[in-house]
Amino acid sequence: MSDWSSISFDHLKSLYFLGIGGIGMSALARYFQQRGISIYGYDRTETALTKKLVAEGMQIHYTPDPESIPTDIDLIVYTPAVPASNTEWEALRASGKPILKRAEVLGLISRNSRTIAVAGTHGKTSTSTMLTHLLRSTGIDCTAFLGGIALNFQSNYIEGKSDWVVVEADEYDRSFLHLRPELAAIMSTDPDHLDIYGDHGKMLEGGFGAFAQLVEKGLFLEQSALPEFSGKVKVFRFGLEKGDYRATNIRVEEGAFVFDFEFPEGVLKELRTTMPGRHNIENATAAIALALNAGADPDLIRNGLLEFRGIKRRFERIFEGKRIVYIDDYAHHPTELKAAIRAAKELFPNRKITGIFQPHLFSRTRDFSNGFAEALDELDEAVVLDIYPAREEAIPGVDSEMILRQMKLDKKEIQTKASLIDALKQKQIDVLLTLGAGDIDTLVEPISQYLREQER
Repeated sequence: MSDWSSISFDHLKSLYFLGIGGIGMSALARYFQQRGISIYGYDRTETALTKKLVAEGMQIHYTPDPESIPTDIDLIVYTPAVPASNTEWEALRASGKPILKRAEVLGLISRNSRTIAVAGTHGKTSTSTMLTHLLRSTGIDCTAFLGGIALNFQSNYIEGKSDWVVVEADEYDRSFLHLRPELAAIMSTDPDHLDIYGDHGKMLEGGFGAFAQLVEKGLFLEQSALPEFSGKVKVFRFGLEKGDYRATNIRVEEGAFVFDFEFPEGVLKELRTTMPGRHNIENATAAIALALNAGADPDLIRNGLLEFRGIKRRFERIFEGKRIVYIDDYAHHPTELKAAIRAAKELFPNRKITGIFQPHLFSRTRDFSNGFAEALDELDEAVVLDIYPAREEAIPGVDSEMILRQMKLDKKEIQTKASLIDALKQKQIDVLLTLGAGDIDTLVEPISQYLREQER
């Protein structure tokens, strides 16, 4: 554990980010650059995000090279996603300079702010981004560190002038235990990251349960999350049709979801959102509850919710022509897959839904292969790509075929990224989904280009 007591942000002039291209790391880099600090970093791949960081004035390189690291760095920030064998990581550890994990830095920021944290195995990016938009649209100029690119702001970092800060509380590697939020929501506690926690019980007790104990004033729990939780903090429940804060009378009208929001102080009638799926109604319920408890004017919530455009790669409509619809989604857990597929089926009834799924991590594929199979069986046609390994080495016997063997769907196949476009040429595409948290996003542009040509 790093010695936080020796770290002060006041004197910092230059920072080095090891793994700067990550969504959480880049948000922190933007935070410090806004304060006039020089930012340097390494990442293994140049992406649209890293290109934007460079355009904003950061200096980034993509080949591990200790000689490329400036000598006058005041603080090193790293992500566990970078393997310990990385040559730069080895040099940085030997340098004797202060080193903090991304989560530790975010924790320090949270201790000096009025922090609202959103946790959960899924729903945290959508909810924290929606919350940020609601706060700012109701006059609360919050700062936010988000796990996705907010389409309303075109960034994962939003600089504000008030003392409120919105953060995602990441359960991976127990990162959220560094936070000290004033208000917090836990969206879901489905099994995930079992490579870290060991089993679901330990994830609940040593992960989400421990995080809940750190909340200072108000904890908002989804109906099924931590049912036996007890602590000093005041606890509220939220959900669909049930809870202290609840969405009721839910229906679809003219391509939008409409619902009433009931809360202890009253009711907001006929709120509208263009975000698809009932899971996003639940996300909105949590976001509105948190916003109200941070002081948002209830009368201004309506327009804020309607104007919320969503997040890049969260059911993002890439292309919608006369015959073909193409949607891209970050879903990488069975529950998220089901939510995305069911949202597509609800929005496009009686149309053929084709899904392309890239499994993320060998360990997650091993642990949830049956859940992935069940979710993909809800498609009309499924294409499964090779597993994206991220930080992991291959696990013997774990591959994409493991998922296909458990699927009951007739139309299913495995493709590589290289063979995918040719495979699509053999299909009749109606509604297409790309799903996954790896590098499947690099296929979005070529897929979109091919589908646009098909519409001509």
